[in-house]
Amino acid sequence: MELQWSFNEDAANYDKYRPGYPQKLFDDVISYSQIKAGSKLLEIGIGTGQATLPFLQLGCRVKGIELGENLSAFVAEKYKGYGNFHVINMDFMSCPVEENSCDLIYCATAFHWLPREEAYLKIMSSLKKGGSVALFWNHPFPNRDDDPSNAASKKIYNKFRPSGKTQKEFGEENCIIMAQELARHGFENVTYRLYKRIRKLNTDEYIHLLNTYSDHRALDPTLKETFESEMRQAVNEAGGTINIYDTIDLYLAQKP
Repeated sequence: MELQWSFNEDAANYDKYRPGYPQKLFDDVISYSQIKAGSKLLEIGIGTGQATLPFLQLGCRVKGIELGENLSAFVAEKYKGYGNFHVINMDFMSCPVEENSCDLIYCATAFHWLPREEAYLKIMSSLKKGGSVALFWNHPFPNRDDDPSNAASKKIYNKFRPSGKTQKEFGEENCIIMAQELARHGFENVTYRLYKRIRKLNTDEYIHLLNTYSDHRALDPTLKETFESEMRQAVNEAGGTINIYDTIDLYLAQKP
């Protein structure tokens, strides 16, 4: 099973346990792009629509593109009360998009699945002159050495899924690389923002969250069951909750 298809298996679990995005991020996107009621938006890889509602509530016309059939059906039902929304069950690279038609194209924690060069070209072609692109991700970090709940989780990962790599929180140095990439592909007025938050999850919530990650869902079933059992025990012994330190990065740019 290809990893990008794993999200399609359990849309309800994904929608419930994957975190959304800070309101400040949406405020920054709206302020930068100057979108308003009636603006034409395209969301790439809409998933279950966790980055969609603020734009619908603003009155924008949002078209979501989603490769997963189950996810597409889920988000269509979720926002069926909004006449300014529709979703297309297709791959973004195959989906026809009218040239110079969009005021804003955005993608939440999905752009890394696309072929970069071709995706940038298609976004540039699809935006109106002066239109904006917004790309953002959430980078959860449950590996702080001074956090007992993180240490408990890390011990189980090291036992069952050792990586050999030093885990490091996402930082501004990563943002600079991405901003430069956008500039190299012809976008202008490139800027970025970072947002921080801490999520506290109980043991059950943490196991459910792990099951929203493609690499976790792709584990051998026997290994997955044992891993989850020992993870559950470790987190319970550490107090029954785990702290996850999120860094959300947003990139904004315009078509010349």
